[in-house]
Amino acid sequence: MVKSRILEERLIKIYKSGEGYFWIGGPGQEAFDIPLGLLIKKGRGLDCDWFHGHYRSTPVIVAMGLEMIEGVRLMKNLATDKSTHGRNFCNHYAIPEWNVAPITSPIEVQYSMAIGSALAQKQHGGEGITIVTGGDAGTAEGDFATCLIWASRQGHELPILILVEDNHWGISTPYRGQHGEKNIADRGNAFRIETNIIDGNDPRKSWEAIQDAMEYVRKNRKPFLLQANVSRLYGHSSASGASFVTDEIDCLNVFEQQLLKEKLISQDEIKSIWDKYQKESLEALDMARKEPAPTAESIWDYVYADNENADWRKF
Repeated sequence: MVKSRILEERLIKIYKSGEGYFWIGGPGQEAFDIPLGLLIKKGRGLDCDWFHGHYRSTPVIVAMGLEMIEGVRLMKNLATDKSTHGRNFCNHYAIPEWNVAPITSPIEVQYSMAIGSALAQKQHGGEGITIVTGGDAGTAEGDFATCLIWASRQGHELPILILVEDNHWGISTPYRGQHGEKNIADRGNAFRIETNIIDGNDPRKSWEAIQDAMEYVRKNRKPFLLQANVSRLYGHSSASGASFVTDEIDCLNVFEQQLLKEKLISQDEIKSIWDKYQKESLEALDMARKEPAPTAESIWDYVYADNENADWRKF
């Protein structure tokens, strides 16, 4: 949780210092996303889990094993960025070897994309499942309804864990007044989808709920809709200032206080963890500053599968 938070805060500093163009991320969602990333069956192919995330999913990717340097490279749009080779915004990862599908900027399209990998896993068999997550505002998009419909067709149900991380905001629009239902998870009832609603700011409750939901999907090969209520600690993005929000729950601070109270960690150990990752984030930035930006000619690379020629002048 600390590693992910420090990485995000380093990316914000990179933006504010003029070394990056735009920031959007997930500080405040670590208590839910870190357990999710640790519980994912990581690997490549249909026997492993597929993850369809969004631009606030960095903690999930960190828990899966992302090193800070990769986040910094993407933030600085460097040629060495493995996910997009400098072509996309920060936190828009694509990691084929972990079945992390390309994270896109259009809101909630991942809910439609996830149907594809879930359908393939249904046909393939095994225990691999598809996991898709997004924000509460995006559930107003048709992609979310499409996902619920395709996941729940009787006799053709899909092994898909549908997650909604509700931070109660849609850019600058608050949750209240935008939803007719009390909880987004209630929509699953119309499709006979099993549901649950949890406090996503509690890592213990998150771990248990995610583990239970995953076991249900793996065993029954049917969908599960899990809603986690979380915080948004630095606003929507750098477009809204990316300043720390003081009136929302900071899951990391709360968890540290719990661990101290239970005598499972000391204040010195907490400081040591923060110092370790602060140092790592600075080392990653120093390394990235020495790496090249993409060349103009590289715009044609990776347009098509297997890097097939995309330059119309060379057809």
